[in-house]
Order: sequence, then C-alpha cells, then structure tokens
Amino acid sequence: MNEHRFFLTAIFLAVIYSIIKLYEPFLMIITIASLLAMATYNINFKLYTIFRNKHVSALLSTLLLLVLLFGPIVYTITSVGGIVNNFDLSMIEKVQTYLRNLDYRLPDTLAFLQPNLDDFINNLNIAQISTTALSYLGAIGKNSAGFLKDMLLIVVFFFFALLNGKDLIDYFKSVMPMDAKEVNFVFVEVTNVMSVVFYSILLSAIFQGALFSIIGMVFGYDGLLLGIFYGFASLIPIIGGALMWVPLCALELAHGNVTAAVVIALYSIIVISIIADTFVKPLFIKYINNKLVKTPTAVNELLIFFAIFAGLTTFGFWGMILGPAITTLFISLLKLYKLLKEKRYM
Repeated sequence: MNEHRFFLTAIFLAVIYSIIKLYEPFLMIITIASLLAMATYNINFKLYTIFRNKHVSALLSTLLLLVLLFGPIVYTITSVGGIVNNFDLSMIEKVQTYLRNLDYRLPDTLAFLQPNLDDFINNLNIAQISTTALSYLGAIGKNSAGFLKDMLLIVVFFFFALLNGKDLIDYFKSVMPMDAKEVNFVFVEVTNVMSVVFYSILLSAIFQGALFSIIGMVFGYDGLLLGIFYGFASLIPIIGGALMWVPLCALELAHGNVTAAVVIALYSIIVISIIADTFVKPLFIKYINNKLVKTPTAVNELLIFFAIFAGLTTFGFWGMILGPAITTLFISLLKLYKLLKEKRYM
C-alpha cells in the first residue's frame, strides 16, 4: 500500500513539474487573468443576475475590462511614437538655460541649503535626462507588440476564467485536503481584498487622470493623453504624479510662461495630490466596500501601499495586482492556520 502511494506521489510530482514547464511562458498571464477575474467577480455576478446567461455576462465583463484598462494602454502606446518623432530637442537647451539663469534665493531660514541647491542646478544635465527618457519611450514602442500580445492573451484567459471559474473553484475545493468551508474562507478573503484594491486603484487613477487632463486642456495640451499618463503615474507610490506635472511645468518655464507653470504646480499639488488623494480616495474605498464587495473587508491602506510598491518593484506593471494578491493570500493562510489551531484545541 505504501509502495503504491509512493509511486503515485512520484508520478504526480513529475506530472506537475511537466505541466509547469509546459505552461511556464503563460503562467504570469494566467495568474493575472485569474486575479482580475477574482477582482471583478461581483460585477460579473451582477451582470449574470440581469441577463441570466453566463456567456453574455462574461463577454460584457471582458468588454468592460478592455475599455477601462486596456483601451488607455493601447492609446498611450500608439501615441508614444508621435511624441518621440515630433519632440523638439531645442526645448532641452531652453529649459536648462532658464534654470541656470534663474535668479532665486531661499528664505533666510533655509539659507544654509543655498550652496547645495546652486550646485544641483549647475550640475543638472537635462539633456542626459531627456535622452534617457526618450530612450525609455523608444523601448516602450519597441516592446509594444509583445505587450499587446500579452494583453490579448490576458483578455482571452480572463473571459474563460469568468466563464468557467465557478466550476474550477468547486473542483479545487473537492480535491483540496481541507474542508470546503476552509478553502472558501481563503478564497473569499483574497477575492474581497482584490476587489477593493482593484476598484480603488482604477477609480483613483481615472479620477486623478481626469483632473490632470482638465488643467492640460486649459493650457492647450492633449488632455486625454496627459490624463492617461497621469493615471498610470499615480500608481507609483510617493512620486507618482510629480513625474507628470514637474516636466510639464519645466516645459512651460522654457517657453517663458511662469504663471502657467505655477498654476499647474499648485493645481497638481493642492487639488490632485492633497484633496483627491488624501480625502477623496478613502471615500472610493468606503463606497466600494459598501456597494461593490459582497462581504465588506477592512483594508489596511499602509499594508496595501507597501504591497503595491513591492509588487511594482518586483514584477513591473502587473505588480500592482500581484503584490496585494500575494500579501492577502499570506495573511489569509495565517488566519486559517490560527482558526484550525484553535479548532484542534477546542
């Protein structure tokens, strides 16, 4: 009997290893699609209650994902080439000349920082910074084909994850060496947190991007493109928005539009960074918890912040999904272990 178990275990491990090697190029894509399906499960369920057809609800959820998430990405990629080709290199020299000739003095209380600030301005090589930025834009353009291919595969797997997700979950529950309630505890915990994180990130990025697009259009820029860029930049903790409004202010200064630069800076700091991010974002999370999530969950914003930051650092763009998912799964397993331990001693 033990020999049979040893043989079956060895065969099973060998097959698992073979499956992982076979689907290794698609594991990240399948993981992202599955997590997105978990995050949008409640919307898909609401659509199912309306149309009573799982194919229609899965298709509508997929189309919604395409419009909200991948539509802006495709628009951004197609616009990058035009930005690189039409970039005025003379602007680099104008910005650097303006900053070096600017007559500025720090307040008396900060006068000890004046020498350091002077050295920073004098040694600032905007040409090198711009060249590096343009090289990144060029790399984005070159890698856009592979990125679009990955997005297409994610959309396909996302559709089938929504379509057959319930059957797969029920099957995993039946083969897991735990009670169905215990497996469901982990699944619900991860799904709820993923939903809150996904919806809050998406709504916050759209809202902040829309606010920045307004100020961009006021000064004659492509508001839609600036809004998309700002929305993605806002995903980067701490310095996110500054990656957009600082270069825009520098561009206005190069044209001699000091008032425009000041207005853009104050608007970005006060309206977007302080009001929208500090006061409006918690309202988004509260609304999502009450309206979109089946079982409200208490989200530790500091923990989610570090999870997103770690995810972006380790996995790149999709880390904003993977970081919170891995962190939540770890915490859920710890809670499950605690419950099982308490049950054993009861």
